[in-house]
Amino acid sequence: MTFRLIATDLDGTLLRSDGTVSERTRAALAQAHARGIEIVITTGRPFRIVGQIAAAVGVCDVAICANGAIVIDLATGTVLDHRPLAPPVATRIVTGLRAACPGILFSFEFPHEYAREQAYHDTFRPPLAPRHADALELAQQPVTKLLARHPTLPFAEVLQAARAVAGAVAVATTAGGTSIEISAAGVTKATALAAHCAQRGIAAADVIAFGDAPNDLALLAFAGRSVAVANAQPEVLAAADERTLSNDEDGVAVVVEAALH
Repeated sequence: MTFRLIATDLDGTLLRSDGTVSERTRAALAQAHARGIEIVITTGRPFRIVGQIAAAVGVCDVAICANGAIVIDLATGTVLDHRPLAPPVATRIVTGLRAACPGILFSFEFPHEYAREQAYHDTFRPPLAPRHADALELAQQPVTKLLARHPTLPFAEVLQAARAVAGAVAVATTAGGTSIEISAAGVTKATALAAHCAQRGIAAADVIAFGDAPNDLALLAFAGRSVAVANAQPEVLAAADERTLSNDEDGVAVVVEAALH
């Protein structure tokens, strides 16, 4: 199969467990890029920190961030598209989840800022100190991505509640961590990539995509060839066309190298 675009998740997929990009992966993507193949990052991460990772990868063209809510031209830093949660929707979700899961906590991604409730504890250290405020106050401006976490309830129970509250007005998913990630209705990595491909005249059949977590499922379904790394979650392994080696074994590079020869 020939392809014109590589779309890859970062954490658990392209990046090793220590957060680095191997030299083999860098070389494989550089070879693909030299042949005119576009490299697109698709991640749940905010674009505020994706630039540093893209620089480490070396040949990325576009970053689809926050699970598709914001798309960035990495060469210029230009925001190509932004599809946030509207304040009434974010307010409805916060109110609904507080009723369904008392004690739930929230954090918020905005284009140039990260904010959270005081008691929300991050699993990673943000590059900048977050602003602290009540979730209903933070919901009064367009939200790139809303994150929710409960300190005691089972994760699956909170995810089910989030999907019920989101209904048709938002999308609730997970990157496999401890937080629920909520975006505007219709916003996924796949919808953002589909819009980008349409602008570039690239068919879905010409896309190869890599992922490991539930927030990659729509992306893998869109791509003409979908690949799960060996460490992917079971539902992702079942959904992909094929599997490769794990992220720590340069699984993305293995597939790209083979496809180029």
